[in-house]
Amino acid sequence: MPEPKPRSRPGRPRAPKGRLKRFLISFLITAVVGFVYFYVSLPALNFQDGDFYTFLGLLCLVYIVSVSLLNVRPDDNVVRTPAEKLREWLRFIRRHCLPVALLFAAVVVVAIVGEIISMPIFRAGSYQKLLNVQDGDFASDVAQISFNEIPTLDRDSANYLGDRQMGTLSDMVSQYEFSNDSTQINYQGRPVRVAPIAYADLIKWFTNRSRGLPAYVVVDMVTQEATVTRLEEGVKYSFSEPLNRNVYRHLRFHYPTMMFSTPEFEIDEDGHPWWIAPRLVKTIGLFGGRDIQGAVLVDAVTGACEYHEEVPSWVDTLYTPSLIMEQYDYHGTLIHGFINSMLGQRDVTMTTEGYNYIAMNDDVYVYTGVTSANADQSNLGFLLCNMRTKETHYYVAPGATERAAMASAQGVVQDLGYTATFPLLLNISEQPTYFIPLMDATSLVKSYAMVNVAQYQIVATGSTVSDCERTYIQMLSDRGVAQPDQTPVSQEEVSGVVAEIRTAVLDGTSWYYIRLTGSDVFYAIAATASENAIILNPGDTVTIQHEVAPEGADRPAILDAYGLTITTAATTSP
Repeated sequence: MPEPKPRSRPGRPRAPKGRLKRFLISFLITAVVGFVYFYVSLPALNFQDGDFYTFLGLLCLVYIVSVSLLNVRPDDNVVRTPAEKLREWLRFIRRHCLPVALLFAAVVVVAIVGEIISMPIFRAGSYQKLLNVQDGDFASDVAQISFNEIPTLDRDSANYLGDRQMGTLSDMVSQYEFSNDSTQINYQGRPVRVAPIAYADLIKWFTNRSRGLPAYVVVDMVTQEATVTRLEEGVKYSFSEPLNRNVYRHLRFHYPTMMFSTPEFEIDEDGHPWWIAPRLVKTIGLFGGRDIQGAVLVDAVTGACEYHEEVPSWVDTLYTPSLIMEQYDYHGTLIHGFINSMLGQRDVTMTTEGYNYIAMNDDVYVYTGVTSANADQSNLGFLLCNMRTKETHYYVAPGATERAAMASAQGVVQDLGYTATFPLLLNISEQPTYFIPLMDATSLVKSYAMVNVAQYQIVATGSTVSDCERTYIQMLSDRGVAQPDQTPVSQEEVSGVVAEIRTAVLDGTSWYYIRLTGSDVFYAIAATASENAIILNPGDTVTIQHEVAPEGADRPAILDAYGLTITTAATTSP
C-alpha cells in the first residue's frame, strides 16, 4: 500500500508565482497610506525631525503587513503554538521583506541613539551656551515709558475685545469668527495685537473660500480699542483653510526639508498681512538644542514665500517666549554641569512661570522673572529678550515674584473683586516696577496697580495710569526709595497765558485748575506739587508739565499737572 503524500502545512506562505503582482499591490497600499499620513501630519523630510522617523517607520510597517496579508493562506484548523507562528512569520519576512525590515530596524536604532546623544546629561556645556546672556543696567537700558506706550491689556483681554468687536459686524458675524490667535507687535510705533479672522465652519469656508478672509482685527493695547481692518483682497492662506491653502501645508510643499516653529500672523507698516514662519534648527546632537535660523515670510493674500536669513526690521516675533525661557533654563541650571543641576544646585537659576511683553525701540521684548532652584516667592532678577534678534540681558533685581505681586495688588482691591493680570515690568523713577491692570468679571480693565519689585508691600492703585503713577511715586518718596522731587515720567509741556484759575480743596489738599488762553482744557495741580500755583494770577505766562492725553480718544476736559513754572508775571496798572 503506497504511503500517503504529506499535506502541506496550512498557513504557509504561497509559492512565488504572482510575487510581482503582490509586490505592486503592497507598494500601492504603502504609497496611499504614506501620502495620507504625510498630507495630514506634514513631517519635515529631515533627519533631525523626530516625526520623520515616525513616518519612515510607519511606511515600513504598512509594507510588511501588506505583503504578509497577501501571501498567507487562511488557517486550515491546524493548531500551532505562538512560537511556531512567530518563527514562521520571521522566516517569511527574511525571504520577502528583508531590506524593508532592515530599514525599519535602522530607523528605530538611529532614533534611539540620536535621542541619547542629544540628552543634556552628555552635552551640558553645549546646552548651557545656547543663550548668550549679558548683564544689564536697568535704569539706563529700560527707558521710562510714556503713558501712551504702556500696554494695559493682557492676551486674554485683547482676544476678548477682538471677539466682541467681531460680533458688532452684521455682514461678517454669520460667516466669520475671531480666531483667538493674536500676536503682539509694534505697528506704526504703537503696541498692538493683530489676529486674523477665521471661517465660522466648513460650510462657510466652502462658500467663501474664493473671496478669502476679508479682514483682520487690531487691538490697541494702550487705548483698548479694537478695530476690524478690511482688505481689498482677502487673506487666502490661513490656519482655517483645511486643504492646500493651509499655512503649514503650504510651507511644507514649498520647503519639504525645513523644520518650522509655529507661524505667527503679523502686518507690516503698510498694514499688509503676513505669516512669519521661523525656521527651526537642531544644534546639539541629532535632536537637541532647538534654535531659530531665519524665517520664511508668507504673503497671506498671494501665498508668495521667501526665506530670509536676516528678517526685515518690521518683523517682531521670530523667537517665541517658550523657546527663550527653555534656553535660559538650560543656561541657568547647567551652569556648573548636569550633576550640579540635579544634586548640589549651586548657583542654579530658572525662569518663573509666565511672561509678558515690553515695546522698546520699535522692537518687542519678552520679559520673565528669574528665581532660584527652590522656586520660592522671591525673584533674583529678570530677563529681557529681543524677540527678533534674541539679544538677551539679565538684570539683578531681588524682590517679589510676579505671582506674589499679583496677589499683593489683588489684596488692595479685594472688596471690588478685581482680578490681576500678569504684570508688565516698567521703569518708574528708576525703580523696577510691576505694572498690573486689574480686571472685573467681564475681562474689562477697571483699575491699575503698581508694585515695587524690591519692596512689594509698596502698592499703589488708581483708576487711570496717571493717577496710579502719581500715587506710586508719592509712596516711593514717603518710604525714601525715590527722591522727593522725582516727577512722573510720562508728561508733556505746554506754555501760554493764564486765562482762568479755579480752586478746590479735595481730601485736605488745595487744588488749582488752570486754563490757558485759547484752550478749553483745565490743568489740575496740587499746591503740594508746586507753590507757584498759590501765587499765580490771570495774565501770567506759564509753562506746565502735565500728563499725556490718551491718543485715539477725545481730549479730556481736565489733565493732571505735575509742575508749574511762571515765565512772565502779569503786569498790573499802578
